[in-house]
Amino acid sequence: MNNLVNNCCEKHFLGRRSLLQSLFTGITVSPFLFFSQKANAQTHQAKALVLSCIDFRFIHAEQTFLTETLAGQYDWTALAGASLALTGFPHRAEAITFWDQLELSSQLHHIEKVIILDHQDCGAYASFLDADLSQYPTREYQVHQHYLRQAYEAIHHRYPQLEIELYFVRLTSEFQRVSPQ
Repeated sequence: MNNLVNNCCEKHFLGRRSLLQSLFTGITVSPFLFFSQKANAQTHQAKALVLSCIDFRFIHAEQTFLTETLAGQYDWTALAGASLALTGFPHRAEAITFWDQLELSSQLHHIEKVIILDHQDCGAYASFLDADLSQYPTREYQVHQHYLRQAYEAIHHRYPQLEIELYFVRLTSEFQRVSPQ
């Protein structure tokens, strides 16, 4: 009788366990299936590689800007300080990462441009240059212009065929275009 009870309970438990596993699998997978689209490597072409800072405060504004500007067709790399990362801050690996990502984006997705998004009140700039940098908006903008232009020159030197756009994003979500000269 004990074996009969054990077998019954075991079957009930396994049946219930299988049901729960299938339900949870469906719940966790189905949202991804609903929103995903089939990737077609043969025709995938991005318009640009975007380099932004890692600061979460700007992600929504940047996504909105990029969707309007590039119709969502871009590769995105985020490194602390954005243009500052090309100097090797905080480590040389950041610059190497950027160049590797640019090369891959160019080869795989045939990009036509690079867009760099620096932003106001950047912690990377504060830790690299001056903790009070954001307290002096004119100076802060000039410093960002300097590093954005330096990034422009480096990219243009290696990839003269690519268009390069530079922006300074304000806390108000205003995107200010920075000229390369």
